[in-house]
Amino acid sequence: MKAIIVSAGQGRRLLPLTTRIPKCMLPVLGDRPVLEMQLRALAECGIDRATVVVGFAAEIVERFLEHNPIAGLETRTLFNPFYSLSDNLATCWLASSEMHDDFILLNGDTLFESAVLQRLLSAPAAPLTVAINEKREYDDDDMKVSLNGGRRLRAVGKTLDPELIDGESIGLMRFCGHGAAAFREGLEAAIRHPDGLRAWYLSVVNAMAETLPIETASITGLWWGEIDSREDLASVRIALEKREKKRRPRVHAPPSREGIGH
Repeated sequence: MKAIIVSAGQGRRLLPLTTRIPKCMLPVLGDRPVLEMQLRALAECGIDRATVVVGFAAEIVERFLEHNPIAGLETRTLFNPFYSLSDNLATCWLASSEMHDDFILLNGDTLFESAVLQRLLSAPAAPLTVAINEKREYDDDDMKVSLNGGRRLRAVGKTLDPELIDGESIGLMRFCGHGAAAFREGLEAAIRHPDGLRAWYLSVVNAMAETLPIETASITGLWWGEIDSREDLASVRIALEKREKKRRPRVHAPPSREGIGH
């Protein structure tokens, strides 16, 4: 299966950190950038191809991919020349040619432990499955979701009625079978709208929910993070460092020779 990573934006809310490099190239674990951590997680879960849709400072991303291959993962890039004028719906539309087989769609600022993607991949087959997280409170920036009984998606957007909110989309979803074709058709229709360049691709998913069975997979309790602000970046760095320390094997000191007879 392939993955499409939407990474064309600069990340202006992170300025001046993103003055010269795109958000996806900000280091989050030592010198490892966001994109590398995403690619490693994809490879760990058996994804063998990844298309990174680039825009701002594309040459930095392309150079990194050329010199830092991930074992078992073939990567390529697509360039969005309208990155400074558009939001992520246009970026997805430009990647429509990559959407003819089953695929994973991933926001370029979403990080997660491998178990998150494994849960999405193991969810029951559906044209589209959206990974969601549930929490007590949601802020204005969250892409909230409303479910129509069970795990089926009824609506997704930032301005849902608070009484109808059942979770948030984390920016990770799986398309299978005719779900990919339905998404391509929805993107094509949306980009023709006068506001198409300024729209989010989740607006297409919201419209699709009216006619297509869209399922959700809860990843609540697993670790993930989204980087929209400098506070988000600091939080993700702390979390990743803690997780890395837990993964490192403990080095035991050799027993003291004091008191050992000769």
